[in-house]
Amino acid sequence: MTGLPIGPKVEATPRPLPARVPHRGTAVSLEPLALRHAEDLWQAAQADAAGASWTYMGYGPFADAGAMRQHVAASAAQHDPMFWAVRPHRSGRVEGWLSLMDIQPAHAAIEIGHIWFSPRLQRTRAATEAMFLLMRHAMDDLGYRRLVWKCNTLNQPSRAAARRLGFIEEGTLRAHMVVKGRLRDTTYFSILEDEWPARRHAIASWLDDANWGHAGVPRRSLSGLTTALAQPQSDQA
Repeated sequence: MTGLPIGPKVEATPRPLPARVPHRGTAVSLEPLALRHAEDLWQAAQADAAGASWTYMGYGPFADAGAMRQHVAASAAQHDPMFWAVRPHRSGRVEGWLSLMDIQPAHAAIEIGHIWFSPRLQRTRAATEAMFLLMRHAMDDLGYRRLVWKCNTLNQPSRAAARRLGFIEEGTLRAHMVVKGRLRDTTYFSILEDEWPARRHAIASWLDDANWGHAGVPRRSLSGLTTALAQPQSDQA
């Protein structure tokens, strides 16, 4: 024994890879991304005439339906990232996509990312549930220990979404990437397995029908349920 400090022992069995299977919630369904979704996605993109939703993505906006179709075909063929199309039950149309990515079974680490939601889907119950379905799949069904969220440091909506979901900010990698010809700093967030049950409960409580009035407005805010959770343990009272 060297006497030098080392990390705690963990259960080191590699975690399963995600499968290309659907997930269904109360307000939204996730379908493995396929070429058949391209037309709906192109129509969804037309709701963003200025292209703001693509600002911090590594691709888009797309010049025409053919370019969108080509991108969807390429994305659907990948296994990491693994993409799902987002179909809100209210509209019945596919209005976005998201993925599980940087999948590391041996380290029990996985990331939720490549999140693109059309303006019609953004800031809705369905949008939050779409993310929750994949978070729950990764942590509960597959047993991953570390769930990651990362974004361009300038992307304030993404940073706010991470905190709202209970992710803890870890820090920033400076000059981390070049995206669309521009230098990008990347901020990392995470949820660990011992933190997940409290987040799962908070998000599930917010999504529960009992939290929603007849006007479709939540009685309690999700940020109110998770703000304290999104602080590092050393910062909490």
